[in-house]
Amino acid sequence: MAYGAKPLGGPATLADIEALPEGVVGEIIDGTLYAHARPRAGHMDLVGALIEALRGPFQRGQQGPGGWWILAEPGIQVEGAPEFSPDLAGWRRERVPVLPGGRCKVVPDWACEILSPSTRAYDTRIKRPFYARIGIQHLWFIDLEARTLTVSELHDGRWVELGVYGDDDVIRAAPFDAIELRLGEWWPVTEAS
Repeated sequence: MAYGAKPLGGPATLADIEALPEGVVGEIIDGTLYAHARPRAGHMDLVGALIEALRGPFQRGQQGPGGWWILAEPGIQVEGAPEFSPDLAGWRRERVPVLPGGRCKVVPDWACEILSPSTRAYDTRIKRPFYARIGIQHLWFIDLEARTLTVSELHDGRWVELGVYGDDDVIRAAPFDAIELRLGEWWPVTEAS
């Protein structure tokens, strides 16, 4: 269920997020509160698969270069957005040597959003241009239904699509192109809803 943008008397605050009912998550972008249902099992399974694929080589340096922090649904705070949370985000350790104790106040180097019917328009129409505006350099969109990964990179404030990959592709995708990724291993097996 998509809740969309909530009209408020002024810019949304963290108190508006805290007041959301159980099972509803929210983000504030450019003063507007966007709320939607908590992600379902297939979505969360895919988040787990990505964490598993990326953290070893890129966060821990196991069979990979290390040098990154990779987090699921981190609370991030930047000007105009006191709370937003990509499904996954990554920071190069050269920019963020130590994980912050609270909300991160540094724009990630990479963000990944898992598209679902209830969040697809929000992710593509609201978050994508917002991510470009704040300077996230790499953006992945994963379409769970189509079983595709779209990889984009920011150039001169605009997203440039580097590729769209599917089911059985074995790829090297920026910014994690130091290792091969096997997309077929990511997709969850779920019951039809």
